[in-house]
Amino acid sequence: MVKKNVPDWLNSSLWTTAPSSPSPSSSDDPSKPAISPSKTTGEPNFEPPIPVRPPTVTREEQPPPPPPSLSQKPEIKDKNSRTSITSNANSSSSSSIDKDEDRDGENGASPAAGPSAEDITKQAQLLTELSKKVVNVKELRKIASQGLPDGAGIRSTVWKLLLGYLSPERSQWSSELAKKRSQYKIFKDELLMNPSEITRKLEKSTLDDEPKSESRCVLSRSEITHDEHPLSLGKTSVWNQFFQDSEIIEQIDRDVKRTHPDLHFFCGDSSFANSNQEALKSILVVFAKLNPGIRYVQGMNEILAPLYYVFKSDPDEDMAACAEADTFFCFVELLSGFRDNFCQQLDNSVVGIRSTITKLSQLLKEHDEELWRHLEITAKVNPQFYAFRWITLLLTQEFNFADSLHIWDTLLSDPEGPQETLLRICCAMLILIRRRLLAGDFTTILKLLQNYPPTNIRHLLYVANKLRHVPTC
Repeated sequence: MVKKNVPDWLNSSLWTTAPSSPSPSSSDDPSKPAISPSKTTGEPNFEPPIPVRPPTVTREEQPPPPPPSLSQKPEIKDKNSRTSITSNANSSSSSSIDKDEDRDGENGASPAAGPSAEDITKQAQLLTELSKKVVNVKELRKIASQGLPDGAGIRSTVWKLLLGYLSPERSQWSSELAKKRSQYKIFKDELLMNPSEITRKLEKSTLDDEPKSESRCVLSRSEITHDEHPLSLGKTSVWNQFFQDSEIIEQIDRDVKRTHPDLHFFCGDSSFANSNQEALKSILVVFAKLNPGIRYVQGMNEILAPLYYVFKSDPDEDMAACAEADTFFCFVELLSGFRDNFCQQLDNSVVGIRSTITKLSQLLKEHDEELWRHLEITAKVNPQFYAFRWITLLLTQEFNFADSLHIWDTLLSDPEGPQETLLRICCAMLILIRRRLLAGDFTTILKLLQNYPPTNIRHLLYVANKLRHVPTC
């Protein structure tokens, strides 16, 4: 079979390393969060370590300095900062290998036994950058684009900076964090209150305003206005709004209970898992009430979960205790870049989800026309059949949880914004399994793309980064 438009940069000896024997699963260690083993079997040794708190590093060299305290708060970061993303440092290897073997990407990475030398060096660089009075966000993006090491609360801090929740000026962190967390508490107090509680509050306020002489002698009778009556159907009725919200709250409750059922962090009978579920529900309900144009759309819980997991797993107990409030504002910021994908009225517009999927199709055609032609013309596979979930859920369902965090490091750090990076990663996913796709018909292709095979995440991100450049004819 003749292959067309196969870029030479895919030929690299870097990706031919034979997989090492897998080390013991992280589930053997009860101190580590239970991460689903799905889609990790038989991967090469490039997978980022499972996101757990950092193990003690026994080395002769001086350990990196402690992470900067985050008990300080942020101002919104400048979103216009731009920086180029460096390609994988290992991409200098240029020896040729079999392209199909490289593209299949089915040789995953075996779980890392501990932090690698590269991770330790990167952690030291990040801690140095985060300890500065003014964090260089461009430099931070450059480092984070290659993946973040787990531990020391680094990912939690970096994500907050990349999402604009923390200001580059560390002196502002304390006051801004306090301000935002206080604001979230007000949101909860006002928006999660039962109408009966609202009425009682109004009654108490009215009684407090009455002259004492009258309140002693006259029995007060509350006047129930039309809008405050439980049977009122008025648009401004708090009860009518309450019953409408109840349907959304029930949907949120069902979805939250289905969030990552393989992780004890989110599911199970423990009080810890239950409290995490309650936090997710509160965030989604508050978001729905503050955004009536979108409200809640199924799948938002899957986007929320990685943010909350990272912030709640922060080794700084004060930061972990405020994970719910921090997650809410970061969730709002992240979703602002994908808002149109969740608005059904915009589905067929130039900014809707169908338009976004069309951009993915065009991107594949630019970089691998042979594959594009086979998928959409020969096999007649509509990209909406697989790309809708990839894009709307930000790939959280296509890879195991640990790999999703690594992909998000790249998504959040890209100066062009997460949308364009997401499309490049989706395109790279197709290119990496092109041989199997070219050999398949409609049924086998759809089954493969709806259940994406295990892959080397670093290789996937490396290929996605190469797709920045328009191919030369």
